[in-house]
Amino acid sequence: MGLLVELQKRIPDRWFLRRLLPAALFVVVALVGGGQLGHRRWNDIALARERIAGAFRLGGGLPAAGIASLVLVAVSVVAAAFAVPYAANAIGALTSGAWPWWLMPLGRRLASWRARRWVAPDELARQSVRARDGGRELRADRLDARRARTGSGRPASPTWSGDRFRATEAHIRAKTGDDIASAWPALLLSASDTSRAALAEARDAYDAACEALAWSMAFALLGAWWWPAAPVGIVLGLASWRSQRHAVRALCRTTEAAFTLQHTDQPPGQPLSVDGEKSVR
Repeated sequence: MGLLVELQKRIPDRWFLRRLLPAALFVVVALVGGGQLGHRRWNDIALARERIAGAFRLGGGLPAAGIASLVLVAVSVVAAAFAVPYAANAIGALTSGAWPWWLMPLGRRLASWRARRWVAPDELARQSVRARDGGRELRADRLDARRARTGSGRPASPTWSGDRFRATEAHIRAKTGDDIASAWPALLLSASDTSRAALAEARDAYDAACEALAWSMAFALLGAWWWPAAPVGIVLGLASWRSQRHAVRALCRTTEAAFTLQHTDQPPGQPLSVDGEKSVR
């Protein structure tokens, strides 16, 4: 316990709570569940305890074999902790609609399917009113929930998050005339501490949701060797998916508010130029 407390003091909370601890949990579950129990003896706690004790030679001190096993486990935990951010970056790119070229055929099909399935929020509201008048309360509630998560424009991205990001870019361009890609560095350098902290918090929440999705996929794949890991991965994936949607909304709102405040605070003679620098008259 003292070692864990000391590690938490020296390691940032992001690494300790979001990466090291989940990585340690995943490695232990993989070794015990997938490597020792399997599908046939998935709930044999006595066997799991016996195999763990045998692997580390707990009964006769800590010989070279036990030290080697401990080192291998530690290396696996650190490797998993380092690998997850890269997997989360890939997930974030896919959910934001920035798909690589070799996935674009699938992306175009998904975008077309989402466009065909899209119904305007006003139409969903009218359908909800008609359903409620007809006594179909459950259908009306479902339509209201769908209207709440439906954008005002027809989908043009393979993902819901991609449409939200593009809508935010369009709103910012219409309000301030700024392009996010080019004006983003200037915003970070000239914004107030409150705006930068809010942007950092919103982006951190989005990254945390992407990392949680990466862990959910890892546990779901582990279910091929130890089936109880699969439902854990599915439940974690659903919760992470909802968290990511909330994080996308918060990030879009925060970004739009930061650009609007920055544009309002600029002197009338020094607006942000297209290249992200202040134009000087």
